[in-house]
Amino acid sequence: MSKKILVTGAAGFIGSALCVRLLDRGDIVVGIDNMNDYYDVTLKEARLARLTGRQGFSFVKVDIADRSGMERLFAEHSFDAVMNLAAQAGVRYSLINPYSYIESNIMGFTNILEGCRHTKVKHLVYASSSSVYGANTEMPFSVHHNVDHPVSLYAASKKANELMAHTYSHLFNLPTTGLRFFTVYGPWGRPDMALFLFTKAILEDRPIDVFNNGKMQRDFTYIDDIVEGVIRVIDNIAEPNPEWSGDSPDSATSRAPYRLYNIGNNSPVELMRYIEVLEECLGKKAQKNMLPMQPGDVPATYADLDDLTRDVGFKPATPIEKGIKNFVEWYRGYYKV
Repeated sequence: MSKKILVTGAAGFIGSALCVRLLDRGDIVVGIDNMNDYYDVTLKEARLARLTGRQGFSFVKVDIADRSGMERLFAEHSFDAVMNLAAQAGVRYSLINPYSYIESNIMGFTNILEGCRHTKVKHLVYASSSSVYGANTEMPFSVHHNVDHPVSLYAASKKANELMAHTYSHLFNLPTTGLRFFTVYGPWGRPDMALFLFTKAILEDRPIDVFNNGKMQRDFTYIDDIVEGVIRVIDNIAEPNPEWSGDSPDSATSRAPYRLYNIGNNSPVELMRYIEVLEECLGKKAQKNMLPMQPGDVPATYADLDDLTRDVGFKPATPIEKGIKNFVEWYRGYYKV
């Protein structure tokens, strides 16, 4: 049975890739995006162009923080599921422009929760982030760990989304599932992410900035793996955990229809190895500008995927050698270099 699904952030990296896959399987997709200029708008337009004209797809330009616009959207449609990927992204940018995170990630998310509540949406899935683990050092990061020490406003806003979603699950029986994304990469990726920045700089013979003197580890996750996991989660409606107890509360489940999952690769990679593979794919060495750790950054991320594997059979399958090669081929083709 085809579903009618709202995808917010449809011109974004993950959002556009998700829309493609949902349409491929016959779902009706309404995509929304505010098309802001946080990064190159022409890239967002090019991602949207892959969707425009496809049967079952319609696009509405609206900001999730626009209360009346969102109320109109929910009044005009009856969605089976909502996938919220619209957000002000980026850890470092949150040090410069904190208000944009409150507007999009808090006010905007409230508008989505209200829309889902009042129109009886069957499942709200939303993007959280691995950044919520903040000052945690116990690896791999587990959704059952306490995450009360964010180290950026971006992370704090994502933790707030998880708390807000739980409240709506509890009060209004709205099934909600939060996905803590770990570093996503691949074709059509974001220009503010390391792989994009490194590729551009190396091809232009400019040095790349390598933070924490290269001693970073990231759970790099390929876009196709992420999208496969997201679709499985959308179809797996959150349910109450009958074993849940307030005496020893589990942060990833609830008596309400509420779930949290990590969605990553379960295989952290040293940043220097990531750069090595990129150099091999480009056939060119990088000039490295070694720098200290940046405020708001964490030295390592590593996802415990046990819950997601158990509940939806999620198994990421793309090694960085293949994923980076695919990105480089896309980059050369898209930018004609």
